[in-house]
Amino acid sequence: MEQYGTIIYIVLLFGLLYFLMIRPQQQRQKKHQEMLRGIKVNDRVVTAGGILGTVVKVKEDTFTLRVADSVRLEVLKTAIGQVRESAPEEEEKEKE
Repeated sequence: MEQYGTIIYIVLLFGLLYFLMIRPQQQRQKKHQEMLRGIKVNDRVVTAGGILGTVVKVKEDTFTLRVADSVRLEVLKTAIGQVRESAPEEEEKEKE
């Protein structure tokens, strides 16, 4: 009987570990992948390093970002931290 108690304790411990640590991380990773799939040209993004830019080209594994008038950076898709809304003044500039 003592063996069953130990086995049940270990199984419960692994179950608790799964629901408190592993599952939330998987959900965050899934949301990040969905966000990356949704990025398109002219979206404003922030890289994991804090660089702000506008997507000008989408490739299989990378994005090309415009960070200034004549400055382009190619970054890995995994380096994108978040997508930001376009600023109104930039939208007006792009229309002209």
